[in-house]
Amino acid sequence: MAKMLQRAAPWSPSRRRDPLIRRLGHEDTLELCELAALDPVANVFIAAHLLTAGSAAPTQSGAEILGAYDGDGRLVSACWLGANIVPVGMQEEAAPAFAEVIRGANRRFASIFGPAEPTLALYEGLGGPRAREVRPVQPLMAIEGGASVRPDPLVRVTGLDDFDAVAPACVAMFEEEVGYSPVAGGSDNYYRRVRQLIQQGHSMARFGDHGEVVFKAELGAVSSAASQVQGVWVAPAHRGLGLSHGGMAAVVSIARQLAPIVSLYVNDYNERAKACYERVGFERVGTFATVLF
Repeated sequence: MAKMLQRAAPWSPSRRRDPLIRRLGHEDTLELCELAALDPVANVFIAAHLLTAGSAAPTQSGAEILGAYDGDGRLVSACWLGANIVPVGMQEEAAPAFAEVIRGANRRFASIFGPAEPTLALYEGLGGPRAREVRPVQPLMAIEGGASVRPDPLVRVTGLDDFDAVAPACVAMFEEEVGYSPVAGGSDNYYRRVRQLIQQGHSMARFGDHGEVVFKAELGAVSSAASQVQGVWVAPAHRGLGLSHGGMAAVVSIARQLAPIVSLYVNDYNERAKACYERVGFERVGTFATVLF
């Protein structure tokens, strides 16, 4: 049943700004789950959080979720606000109101990512912070069913015993993709995340003759409906040998044991990666954008 806004005070710094946007709490969890379920591929990030945390309440790390309501008190869009900003079910025209509230929160963030139109509109609405890079077109791709090519039988789920090989590969991939080292300012947080993915069974790799990683990928988010692949990487010395096709097919096979739909998003200029994903059986289902600060 839809709730009236009087049940919780708006979180925005001033009622005059937008009384229909407020911070969500535990009592809003079901509505947020229903909103995320309207597009399980685009909203896998928030759905995975809800599956793990079981609540829309603010997290111990300080991340919170803003919700916008229509005149009937129904939750119509939301926005994750933590180290990253992630729109959920948000229409482009709603982004300026969210951006105003976010500006009033006086927080720092590393990126905005999600469906392209609200992501770019949020960035425009925030005004002040200058982006280090804007990636406006990132095809969102998904596969439901088996891969079109044979999975590489040597790709497997990694264990903590593999950490010393997996971690350098993750760092190398991040540096290549983003342009700086994720451990330059200290390695604890990044390596904690790598260990977490391994412990969750969301890290997959193929190893070479000397125990080094030659192909890897992770599942950055997993909900009951979908997973999202991230960090796909082939060691430079092994590129051009076709490892990515069988490797991604193996990732699809492993990921579908956790959720029926496997998704990812890729930079539009990365023609080689797009061709690989299409050969494996991924199809474009939307467009994401990422703003990096």
